[in-house]
Amino acid sequence: MLPKLLLLNQRLILWLLVLTILLIPLVLNFYVRVATSKYRYKNPEKVPAQPIAIVFGAGVWADGTPTPMLADRVQGAVNLYKIGSIKKILMTGDNSTPDYNEVKAMEEYAINQGVSVEDITLDYAGFSTYESCYRAKEIFGITQAVLVTQNYHLPRAVYTCRQLGVDALGLGTPDWGKFRNDSMKRYSIRELLAVLKALLEVHITRPKPTFLGPFEGIS
Repeated sequence: MLPKLLLLNQRLILWLLVLTILLIPLVLNFYVRVATSKYRYKNPEKVPAQPIAIVFGAGVWADGTPTPMLADRVQGAVNLYKIGSIKKILMTGDNSTPDYNEVKAMEEYAINQGVSVEDITLDYAGFSTYESCYRAKEIFGITQAVLVTQNYHLPRAVYTCRQLGVDALGLGTPDWGKFRNDSMKRYSIRELLAVLKALLEVHITRPKPTFLGPFEGIS
């Protein structure tokens, strides 16, 4: 009787441990969403005026043109620019190899939509949300901004930037209902893990970005 009881207790403990491990990302993701809820917007008309928008990279095709997700992000910033809610745009993304340049694709898209090249700043070393936020503050001197990205990514982006010293608001662009459900499920699951990493970075490890460099304040 005793061995069976011990085995049952061991299985119960194991299941409780597995359940806890599965729940932690969900709970922390919920916390980040709640903590940033008052800073996030879906309608560009309701976003308070900010000095600059920060647009995060989201991939380019082999021909150098932005993916639909990236184009939507840039378009969100363009919309804010055209209604006068922002004056400048920081494009931050990956240009880690000569033939992969997210920020140049973003710049070209924005210029084609009527944004003046003088109002665009490029950050070629925004290799992650954390690095983009860190460099926005430390390299480009940004202390107040509206972040533009898809709704699923926005809570983490706003939380990260605010923890790194940027008084950030966020404009979310459509995701569920616009992009394939299987893709959105994959992104959402990955986001749960990315939130864990973000919390570790901003509260515990505070790593330096891959590249820092000299100060390049935006005037």
